[in-house]
Amino acid sequence: MGMLGMDALAERPSRSNEAASLGTRFLVYPQPPFVPGYERPELVWLPIAPGEIAAGPASDRAYVRDPILTKQPYQAPFLPPYDGLCHSPAEPGPDGHFDHLTPGTRPFMAAHAFACVHRVLDVCEGYIGSAQPWFFQPYYERLEIVPHLLWDNAQSGFGFLELGEDDFGEKPFPFALNFDVIAHEVGHLVLFGALGLPRASGPSEDFLIYHEAAADFISLIGLLHFDTALDRILRRTRGNLLITNELDRFAELSDEKQVRRFSNSLRVQDVGNEVHDRSKPFAGALFDTLIEIYQVILFERGLTRIDPRDFAYIRMEMTRDELERELQVSGRDYELRHYAVKAALADARDIVGQSLMQSWRHLNPDRFTLEDAMEAIITAATAGLGRRYADRIADNFAWRGFS
Repeated sequence: MGMLGMDALAERPSRSNEAASLGTRFLVYPQPPFVPGYERPELVWLPIAPGEIAAGPASDRAYVRDPILTKQPYQAPFLPPYDGLCHSPAEPGPDGHFDHLTPGTRPFMAAHAFACVHRVLDVCEGYIGSAQPWFFQPYYERLEIVPHLLWDNAQSGFGFLELGEDDFGEKPFPFALNFDVIAHEVGHLVLFGALGLPRASGPSEDFLIYHEAAADFISLIGLLHFDTALDRILRRTRGNLLITNELDRFAELSDEKQVRRFSNSLRVQDVGNEVHDRSKPFAGALFDTLIEIYQVILFERGLTRIDPRDFAYIRMEMTRDELERELQVSGRDYELRHYAVKAALADARDIVGQSLMQSWRHLNPDRFTLEDAMEAIITAATAGLGRRYADRIADNFAWRGFS
């Protein structure tokens, strides 16, 4: 072998170094496994070197405590850490990874909840551009994850994330295996860390409404970071996500709860006084923006005939049948451009995700209004990836009733 070959081998990273640079492997369900198409978990990499996540799992950001005895949900003054008897911790494999754990077992459930928490942190901090402290520091340095309680709810709070179970089906299903639920709760924690807590008085009604809308949208953005979800959503609709735009049709075509949540045409005047209900128009405006930017990118790349300049006409004048005829494409034709369409949706996801999460630096929790939140998103978009789409963002919020 010549000297050039020897130099090339010397510069090539070893297999162990290469594995460490990729991170630690876990298996995660993008949607609960009873949803068609999501029966198998997806392999994800957490950007932490193998061996740096201890049994539990436990990292420098979070750790799992899985009580053996019945535990009541945390409520002040009873807060972490939990010091009772716990189930055996989830152990890493000999290679430091956690993807060897068997779905359906208690260790897998613990590792799944842990991986979902870190996954949401990674996504959000990537858009924000920096690591975010927990809002409860320095009282607690790490988040305690309780993966299973006999409780039909989930909650996050001062130093903890607790996950009960969904008891609506024939058999209770643990929220620890539901990425949507975990992402929503971690979304609240990330938002508190980035935006802060009101200090002059209690949180305003607008602050609470925004928290619900933002946490929901973080869950959707997180879902769109899974290849399984992108493939399923786009192939099931043949890329025609525009049918969500005020026509309330996509919910019939999608099993993804995050997507169904946003498929509405609600305006501010259409909702009641309950906080979750009142959050829907704001979240809907974000979803409209995601879909419109996606459609613009498709048009600019020659992947659709729908001209984005006609969106006002589409929204107000076109019937469902007219729109679906215009968007009709055969399965064979769609498959020829699936990966180009998938790239367009990923780009739109990143534009809106960055605009939302970098907007937090412009907001004051003590003087918070939904109008300020809207303006902050437009400001962040103008300074970032969304600079070409700021007017569309403003139009979508105006249509939903924000001014």
